[in-house]
Order: sequence, then structure tokens, then C-alpha cells
Amino acid sequence: MANISTTAELVVIGAGPGGYAAAFSAADLGMNVTLIDKEKNPGGVCLYRGCIPSKALLHVAKLIDESKEAANWGVTFGEPKIDIDKLRDFKNKVVNKLTGGLGTLSKQRKINYIQGMAKFLSSDKIEVEHENGEKEEITFKNVIIAIGSVISTVPSLMINSKRLLNSTTALDLPEIPKRLLVIGGGYIGLELGSVYQALGTKVSVVEMTAGLLPGADRDLVSFLERRLTPKFEKIMLNAKVAGLKEVENGITVTMILKDGSTVEETYDYVLMSIGRRPITAGLGLENTKVSVNQRGFIEVDKQLRTKDEHIFAIGDIAGDPMLAHKASHEARVAVEVIAGHKAFFEPKAIPAVVFTDPEIAWAGLTETQAREMNIPHTVAKFPWAAASRAVTLDRSDGVTKLIIDPETERVLGVAVCGPGAGELIAEGVLAIEMAATATDLKMSIHPHPTLSETLMEAAEVFFGQCTHIYRPKK
Repeated sequence: MANISTTAELVVIGAGPGGYAAAFSAADLGMNVTLIDKEKNPGGVCLYRGCIPSKALLHVAKLIDESKEAANWGVTFGEPKIDIDKLRDFKNKVVNKLTGGLGTLSKQRKINYIQGMAKFLSSDKIEVEHENGEKEEITFKNVIIAIGSVISTVPSLMINSKRLLNSTTALDLPEIPKRLLVIGGGYIGLELGSVYQALGTKVSVVEMTAGLLPGADRDLVSFLERRLTPKFEKIMLNAKVAGLKEVENGITVTMILKDGSTVEETYDYVLMSIGRRPITAGLGLENTKVSVNQRGFIEVDKQLRTKDEHIFAIGDIAGDPMLAHKASHEARVAVEVIAGHKAFFEPKAIPAVVFTDPEIAWAGLTETQAREMNIPHTVAKFPWAAASRAVTLDRSDGVTKLIIDPETERVLGVAVCGPGAGELIAEGVLAIEMAATATDLKMSIHPHPTLSETLMEAAEVFFGQCTHIYRPKK
């Protein structure tokens, strides 16, 4: 039996970007909110073990790379001296500052924050086991499930070794290895691999598909592959790992390469980075009417409501894409619905960003999707080699691409590859959501010289009237 029995107007389970956004939004609307998470402060995987610490380290990696590239501009620096302890402290300070700030915001909003684990007892009651072991039963009016996702693994490759890293342990920077193998050519593996490469590690990547970043348009990925190929020790595509074995001071990896041959290589560390997956085990959903699909995601409608009227689900646990900003916007919709407002989660564009160098970002319809779905479209590209700002940065290895409806001229999708692509894609999201046309983008005056004007010039390419490249309309 529970030690305590309480009530709450709204309970939010999980305090990641979806959970704390939901709790804060509900509190701002005057609701009595209880927020539950196993961590001391809100933040979730994104802030504690994901997008925030990785970006702090990628900032350092970019600085190191640019200091080396500066030799091309007539400025030479000595070899960087890496203080791994200080670097780790910097990353941890970033995390602690942001999560601590969320804790303060939670208190300011008078949210009842519980550090613990929640389990459904019924469709209107949960049991929370506090950090100190005390149990509490909470009867709720509505609940939002925002428990996120967990790291995917390959069970047959799992060995009990500190040298086998995942996306969490790799961020702890155990040391700077001489050689590192990254299993998986997705965005997490490439971002972390780029960090270790900049710090001085010889990094190799093994990816079972034909290219890096499966799902992204190949013309964008080509710029990244050209930049990573000379930096990484090896990039092995159409290859897979058949076995791992710990040896003295390393892990021996058995790989089957594209040509069918089997090779063995020994690395100081191996990073398994093959994505994330939903998990609801232990949540007690069997005591509710909530339904889970074959992939493990909780089924929700456009209002984020599950098949149990007063239970909502948002973020990773509610389906792809598994992105923090998607979870935050779902949170606001769910809270608006609970508050009695007419709201639906119907975005035209959810941006995706890969924070490698160069960055790759896209929103709306991709060129690959348009072809596969037989959607009429025209592609308009503006190469960064013709962008004056990119040339001044000595970074012409990029492109801005628009996917346009040839009949209505409406912008259906936007993609950018190049430094700062993650910042530029926001304009593309706005254009898609506002149903902007190529004319709208073309006629919007962009500052010069900037990278942002590549969106304007890509729209000019569509009309065959681009100032800085000669590409007549066919």
C-alpha cells in the first residue's frame, strides 16, 4: 500500500523537453501540476545525456578544426593541448546550468516536482515511488506521458566492457582513445565521432546501408562524406559488425565488408550508435485503456490523446520523429486540449538538423520523399560556391535546396547543407507553414552578404533569374 494519497489536476510523467514544456505551459494556464522524473531537475535525455552536452563538445571540435584550417588563411596556431578533465567539466557545467535553471523555473511556477518513478494503477490513478523509497498514490484528472525513449542495442553484440560505449557513456569522455570504431552512420554516431576525431582520435565508421545518414537526401550527404572521408580513418559502407571481443586494452571487432570478405580490427573503444527506441515496460499501461502499436509507440490522435480519454502521450514515446522540438510543440497542443481549447498537432514541417560539419538540415518534403511518393515537384538549388558569404568563410561546400510545387509555386520543402544550416532552416519552416511561394521568398529582401540569402537565391533559380549563377529556366 502507498504511504501517501494525494490528488492532482494534471500529472506529467517524464521531465524532458516534452514533459517540462507541458508542465510549465499547464502551470501558466493556472492548472495544479505534478511533474515526475527520476532526475533531480527537469531536462530529460536531451539536456542530461543528449543534444545539449553533445553540442557543447561539438562547439569545441569546431574550434579545433577551424584553428587548423586557419593555416590556409595565413594564420598558424600550434597543436592544441587537450585537458580532458577541464573539457569534461565544461560540458558538465553547461548541463548543470540548464537543468538547474529548469529546476528554478519549476519552483517559480509552483509545480509539485517529484523525483521518482511512476506506474499506472488505473485510468485515473498512479503510484509514484519516490527517490527515498516512499510510495505515493496520486489520483489525477488528466495525465501526460512523456517518458521519452531508450538507446537501441544489438543484443548479439553486447559485451560486458567499459570500452563498449553508447551515446551516453561516450559523452562522459572516459579518455581520448587512439582508435575508435563507430557502429552506425546516423547523426548521433557521426556527431560523436566528429568530436573524438577533432580531439585526436583515429575514427572509423561502419554502416550497414549504402550511405551515411540514411533517410537524408544524397546530394546533401555527399558534402559531408567528402569532408569526413579524409578526416576519418575509414568509412565502411554496406558493411556490418559480426562480433565483438574484449582484449587487453581494446576490443577486437569482426566485420563483414561490402565485398563479402571478413576482417578483424582492434580498437581502443567501440561506440554503438544505432538509434533509439520506445519502451513502456513497467509503466503499468495494462491497467489502462492505452494502446501500444507493433513498434512500441503509444497510439495517439491529432490531439495527442490516447485511447484512454484522460491520458495523453507526447514526444518520443508517441512516435517519430524522435526530436526534442517536436515533443515541446506536442506538449503545448496536449495542454491546450486539456484546458478545453480547440487544438491539433498538424505541423506541415518538423525540422531535422544533423550537427556535423557541415551541418545538414531539412524541413517539409524532401526530394527523396517527393520522388518515392510521385508528388509533382521542381527542385531549385543554389550552390554555396556562388554565395559570397560562404566564400569569405572559405566554406563553399554547401547547398540550399527548395522543393517547389510546379503548378502553385508553393514551397513544399527546404534543405540546407553547410555551416549554420541548423539556424537557416527555421526560415524554411516558416515558409512552409505560412504556405509561402517561391515568389514570396524571391521578393523578401535578405541581408548581404549572409548565408541566409541563399534561400532567396534558390527561389530565383526556380524562375531562372538568379543573379549569381546563370541557370535559365527550362
